[in-house]
Amino acid sequence: MTRSVPTFTGEVNEDALGMTLIHEHIFVTDPELDINMPHPEWDEHAYLEQAVATLSELHSLGVRTVVDLTVPGLGRDVRRVAEVAARVPVQIIAATGCYAAEVLSPFFRLNGPGLVVDGPDPLVDLFVGDIERGIAGTAVRAGMIKIATDAAGFTPDAARVFAAAAEAHQRTGVPITTHSHAASRGGITQQDELERLGVPLDRVVIGHSGDSTDLAYLRGLADRGSYLGFDRFGMTHLARDEDRVRMLLALLDAGYAARIVLSHDAAIFSRVTPPSWRATHTPDWKMSYLCETVLPQLRAAGVDDATVHQLMTVNPRRVLAGGA
Repeated sequence: MTRSVPTFTGEVNEDALGMTLIHEHIFVTDPELDINMPHPEWDEHAYLEQAVATLSELHSLGVRTVVDLTVPGLGRDVRRVAEVAARVPVQIIAATGCYAAEVLSPFFRLNGPGLVVDGPDPLVDLFVGDIERGIAGTAVRAGMIKIATDAAGFTPDAARVFAAAAEAHQRTGVPITTHSHAASRGGITQQDELERLGVPLDRVVIGHSGDSTDLAYLRGLADRGSYLGFDRFGMTHLARDEDRVRMLLALLDAGYAARIVLSHDAAIFSRVTPPSWRATHTPDWKMSYLCETVLPQLRAAGVDDATVHQLMTVNPRRVLAGGA
């Protein structure tokens, strides 16, 4: 059975997804700070044009789909991204979810079952509404659910987000991807919690797995069925790309090609790590780095085209559309 996947510009057949960057960001902002403390490097027109140029370049490199995992907590603005999507040849997939690795915003902390404003959990309504009805009153529907834990592990608020994501997955079938803390082997507790909540682990990407150099940890995550997100190439302030490539090659040698997805976690503009900082500290952290540098390194190390196709096309399609 052929499945379809929602994008900013409409539903596409799963076979049309092509080479996919499954963990990226177009614009990471902070709406409240943007009003009260505008960032001196932000120029909306300039960065809209840069986004169009960057995504058009990706198409020339063979990329056909980019998943924008910017969700509430990271300044999601689908109307702004829709302007870009209408002008570029690559397909962009939106995400729902909540980036709250430790503490939710005051609204969510006070509204929900058993809270000050008692009632249904608005997180569930947000996630399901984004998937089924469209995001923020638009026709753009989410094709992925993004959630997070970090070094603090499962705080009460993070656990609540995971529960809402699990319910949204069960109601819609949309896959889940995580921000995990590799150094504390955080993917294990994420899998434990999602499994307890009834989410099939083969519908989950454990994000930022590629930051780990613990092969046993990575094999354990994959053996439980989840995809490993080697999704921070170029992000060298947190881990060395040499180590990411080394661990990726070790997993491929061990037979895990069907359980790995590749990306950058890059952004056209990010208020958190602004362009001037990136230019100085992480000059390779850009969405073309895989195609221009990492994939050639893999091929030079003996990885064949069929395996590259598996990593960049087949696995993302299976994540986004489901199926074998």
